Amino acid sequence: MRFRTRFAVAVAVALALALGLAGCGDDDASSSSTTEAGESGPAGAITVFAAASLTGSFTELKEAFETEHPDATVEVNFGPSSGLAIQITEGAPADVFASASPSQMEVVVDAGAAEGEARDFAGNRLEIAVPPDNPGQVEGLADFAREELLIGLCAEEVPCGQFGRELLSQAGVRPAIDTNETDVRALLTKVGSGELDAGIVYVTDVQAADGEVEGIEVAEDENVVATYPIVPLAESGAPEVASAFVDFVLSEEGFAVLESYGFRAP
Repeated sequence: MRFRTRFAVAVAVALALALGLAGCGDDDASSSSTTEAGESGPAGAITVFAAASLTGSFTELKEAFETEHPDATVEVNFGPSSGLAIQITEGAPADVFASASPSQMEVVVDAGAAEGEARDFAGNRLEIAVPPDNPGQVEGLADFAREELLIGLCAEEVPCGQFGRELLSQAGVRPAIDTNETDVRALLTKVGSGELDAGIVYVTDVQAADGEVEGIEVAEDENVVATYPIVPLAESGAPEVASAFVDFVLSEEGFAVLESYGFRAP
């Protein structure tokens, strides 16, 4: 009888130990699953304020980022860098600023609205845009002084307007300007529709127009190079997502997208 009792106790203890080990195994599996889920990436929604000339490239970057980080959502607000900078300093809800000009980025940084230092992520060049078949017979920058042509530039406070005027000044040309457009996309639209005979835009915009305008190159040694900086913003509601998006733009994968739209290294 004692033997049977001892045997029964031994079996019970063995069973208890086995169940205990199984329970520990379940705890480990649960912990591993939680860890893996925790490594899925940043989660949340952000709004990116980006220069109008980044419309095509940043639309693709947004989609690629969201694919890589399925718990993150990115909305991009495109516009003239000067206008976006003012909106940010006045408290507009935004998480990232990508400017077409260092001077407009300085407005945001000097106002204390940036989180950390801005970093350059791309460079751009200027090009003359004319309607298909070039009805005004524009050949170069000197033609911007021809009174009989309809000439457009971006507004002076907009980066493409600043750079365009700098380019013409360097060439010794006093342009006969008929219109100053709010941003480069608006200028490109008027050139493409034939409302203007010529305008000065970015190389990337001529490429993105996909035949709606023709481009006339400006010599490399005469051109103006625009540098694009980016920074997360101090009042971001999702700082981890904002930082991750900035890092993505600055990555090799991000630059490959920018390069496909005609941007160069900063």
